[in-house]
Amino acid sequence: MTARTAVRPAPVPGTPMAGRRRLWVLAALAAGTAALFVLTVALGSYPVPLGEVVRVLFGGAGADPRWAVLVEEVRLPRALTAVSVGAALAVAGVQMQTLFRNALADPFSLGVSSGASMGVAAVVVGTGGVAGGFTGDLAGLGRVGVVLAAAFGAGCVLALVLLLSRWVRSAVTLLVIGVMIGSATTAGVSVMLVYARPELAQQFVMWGLGSFSATTWPDLAVMLPVIGTGLAAALLTTKHLNALLLGEDYARTMGLNVRRSRELALLGTSVLAGAATAFCGPVAFLGLAVPHLTRVALGTSDHRVLVPGAMLAGAFLALVCALLSQPPGTDAVLPLNAITSLFGAPVVIAFLVRSRRGLQGVTS
Repeated sequence: MTARTAVRPAPVPGTPMAGRRRLWVLAALAAGTAALFVLTVALGSYPVPLGEVVRVLFGGAGADPRWAVLVEEVRLPRALTAVSVGAALAVAGVQMQTLFRNALADPFSLGVSSGASMGVAAVVVGTGGVAGGFTGDLAGLGRVGVVLAAAFGAGCVLALVLLLSRWVRSAVTLLVIGVMIGSATTAGVSVMLVYARPELAQQFVMWGLGSFSATTWPDLAVMLPVIGTGLAAALLTTKHLNALLLGEDYARTMGLNVRRSRELALLGTSVLAGAATAFCGPVAFLGLAVPHLTRVALGTSDHRVLVPGAMLAGAFLALVCALLSQPPGTDAVLPLNAITSLFGAPVVIAFLVRSRRGLQGVTS
């Protein structure tokens, strides 16, 4: 006698079952991100009770004044930075992979990160100041000097890419041009560092490792509105991204102005990636790995769902990396990019192994 087992059918895209699955995934990501945010604020070399963290977050006074200072001045800016930068890089990765229909495209494929690095390297070599700590007092100009140098370098690369995009018809060609620009600027950085003092070159290397811990409230007053604007623009252009997902020729038949949509996507991606790099250094792999994880989790490439999902997934995983980079109960500080790469590399490898189309375009 054989036992009859009930087999639950797999969700079919567009069906109510698929819609419920996506709602559950988005709800789980939102709840997980909120819980992890509180843990990130609570845990560290000096743990703070969860009750005190919640009380301080909602404007109350902590039982110990030291807890309030630690939460408000150190832990909370780090957590907010991780959330915003993780969401920014994830959404920028979605835009890049859709625009170029390439699974290996990421927010820094256009050379924005390399341009920011060149700006910081130029400050290091040109001023010869004294530096100390992650991005702090670099070249004697302080935090503002680092941010402005990185933003200026990223802006120059963005302007060049947008200028070239007006004469390049193929998105693939533009992607190759962006990679070449990034390679050229990286080579320029290497040459400049040869002429920098060893201690300043070392400081630049430390900046390149990335950090969520260097931001302050004045930094967040600039970074959060910029990233928020970029995320809002991505949410408003999901219809254009859905059209581009099927190719530029198809998008034209739907009446979409492909050139304008491409320029908007490039501008939005560069703003998000440039702001993240300017304040945190070049944070690797989140923009490449998170979009693929989000597609698999949601079971769709519909940007009306994918973009909000990528925001939540990027924020969640950035908080995980922030926690791992500063192990609770210790004074150790691990390089952020080492953590993100240890996470991102296996994800990309697994994606390429499971998808034969991984090098041809984004899966639909």
